[in-house]
Amino acid sequence: MITFPKAKINFGLRITRRRSDGYHDIESIFYPIGLCDALEFCRADTAATEDQMVVTGLEIPPSNDENLVIKALKIFRESYPVPYLKIHLHKAIPCGGGLGGGSSDGSYFLKTINRHFGFGATDIDLKEMAIRIGSDCPFFIDSVPALAKGRGELLQPLPEFLKGMHIVLLHPKVAVSTKEAYKHCIPCEHERSLSDLVKEKPSRWKDLVINDFEDYAFKLHPRIGELKKSLYHSGALYSTMTGSGSAIYGIFANPPSLPPTLSRYKIFEGEL
Repeated sequence: MITFPKAKINFGLRITRRRSDGYHDIESIFYPIGLCDALEFCRADTAATEDQMVVTGLEIPPSNDENLVIKALKIFRESYPVPYLKIHLHKAIPCGGGLGGGSSDGSYFLKTINRHFGFGATDIDLKEMAIRIGSDCPFFIDSVPALAKGRGELLQPLPEFLKGMHIVLLHPKVAVSTKEAYKHCIPCEHERSLSDLVKEKPSRWKDLVINDFEDYAFKLHPRIGELKKSLYHSGALYSTMTGSGSAIYGIFANPPSLPPTLSRYKIFEGEL
């Protein structure tokens, strides 16, 4: 069985409140894009005494944290008798880019093993499992444009307001710590919701739809800010960093001709 977990971009990212539980409340629009990993699994041999997992493609940095695919499997097994599996994850979504690749892998795995084995977990059940994997994981159960609030788990579906536009996604090959980015943010409430601002003309988004993590990320890695400026110089209607970084995207009316200085950072380009 194989599935293709999609990446997401953040259209605006506001930090609205520091919570007493150590998390932050946010407001953002999560939007799925065509960049994806590949996740394949089958039953392990009958003599197997544990799951087996192989990761290929882009390198995953060393971490003390458990891979989110394995974490998802353990959570799902608390409710359903999943046999031992052989798993192959091929990474095409860069880690540390703000694209939700690990979260998508875990959530898509929940959906796929549920469907493959016919366990009958509902979308509500899957989202309750997904929030235990990570704050943005419930989004990937439906994987449709949505206004996200709370920790990112409170989701309101939105129309495909970027449909027909063209996206160029750049990765500057540097990492931004999400934990550190949150430490340096200043929470702030806003009068107009992002779901209202998307109704404005794309030419106005530049001054209205802001990612609160950009100031910190651009000071830490000036190259990220330079890439954003270059996308605007190349004709982008709108450009911003996604998540806590470090990936930057530009929205264009038509496929652009990028200079070589930008093309070497490109990891995805396509119609939304």
